[in-house]
Amino acid sequence: MNKAGFVALVGRPNAGKSTLMNWILGEKIALVSQKANATRKRSNAIVMHNDDQIIFVDTPGLHQAEKLLNQYMLEEALKAIGDCDLVVYLAPASDKTIHYEKFLEINADKRKHIIVLSKIDQISQADLLKKIGEYNRFSDHFLALIPMSVNKNVGKKDLLDTIVKHLDESPYLYDPENITTEMVRDIYKEFIREAIFDNISDEIPYESDVIIDKIDEDAPVEHIRATIIVEKDSQKGIIIGKGGAAIKRIGQNAREKIERLASKPVYLELFVSVKKGWTTDKKFLSDLGYEW
Repeated sequence: MNKAGFVALVGRPNAGKSTLMNWILGEKIALVSQKANATRKRSNAIVMHNDDQIIFVDTPGLHQAEKLLNQYMLEEALKAIGDCDLVVYLAPASDKTIHYEKFLEINADKRKHIIVLSKIDQISQADLLKKIGEYNRFSDHFLALIPMSVNKNVGKKDLLDTIVKHLDESPYLYDPENITTEMVRDIYKEFIREAIFDNISDEIPYESDVIIDKIDEDAPVEHIRATIIVEKDSQKGIIIGKGGAAIKRIGQNAREKIERLASKPVYLELFVSVKKGWTTDKKFLSDLGYEW
């Protein structure tokens, strides 16, 4: 019998969870940004490792939840911890262990987990050994500790081997030919949001979202129409930019990401709409797909 199971990727904001998932999958499906708290919802990647199936669940960063949208994001991470068979906790190697200690407090059900020391290429070997020693104080809590670097392509096989070791025997949960359970429109939405994060500064990316209005996949050139939602008229002006320069950059950036996944030319139309107070409007958040 093969093994299969769900594995939650958790950690503080900007720990590298989405980057790790894309890297392991070998395909970009999750939003990646240098800005913290870019990931808002859980998303799944289906990874085959030899004859076993691992469903990685990317999650928003563990953080203080003040705004309604942030409360939803934290709830998404907590649900993933509770629902999955195994947890992978990402700890950037330069971090203090305080973040992990907070995770232990959150992990009230003592869900079994693996620590991944990410971004080890950013510290010296001596500091890495010291950091491993610091985490060894908590060895009674975790199953394994795996140093990893996406940039140096280090640690992937060790992580997958270790995960499979701790999963139960199970038939495949999804078709092995699939790479994700996400709908295409949700992936495209995240690519447009990523382009906003990449091209617009300050708080605007956090107060914006995207609605995919229409996708025509049948034509030789895939036609996508989407609306960017912001909270203020001034934000709409910044998203559009002088002479439409900013929205053109966003559109080009997003289109290139979508074309790589779709493997065909894409025509992307972007519009901007103001919805005052949308981040505190539970009904509108639900309409956007943020359902409690």
